[in-house]
Amino acid sequence: MNSNVLVSNITELLRNRNETLSLAESCTGGLISAEIVRRPGVSDVYLGAVVSYADSLKAQVLGVNSKSLEEFGAVSREVAIEMAQGARVALNSNWSIAVTGVAGPTGGTAEKPVGTVWISVIGPEYLDTQVYKFDGDREMVQNQTLVQALKNLSLA
Repeated sequence: MNSNVLVSNITELLRNRNETLSLAESCTGGLISAEIVRRPGVSDVYLGAVVSYADSLKAQVLGVNSKSLEEFGAVSREVAIEMAQGARVALNSNWSIAVTGVAGPTGGTAEKPVGTVWISVIGPEYLDTQVYKFDGDREMVQNQTLVQALKNLSLA
């Protein structure tokens, strides 16, 4: 399923539920937000995004615990969850998606190679956080993250 269909389906679903969405993006740098707002008529369900590329913004704006960043690193389950929770609170939305990962071409480690991405979806009585290993160059990793994040929300 491509991002056009996913965004349309998500927008309709949220509208029918009278719910809203926010994002916390790191490795995608606003790509998911840009994909959502390319379509007219999303302003009633999409509130906005926090692009927290720097760890300091993750802590200051999203309220990510500095201990989580130190102990687990920015690319971790714990930080993805805290980013999603932080965006949901900061933007006062029903749902939030957070993505954090290593898009490449550098920055990977043995434990977290390039292409490692955590995606967290949080909503009313719902939390799903998963790790993915995407292949390809930086743009490919970011695009795969975009589609997977939207898929994960559509399944919530």
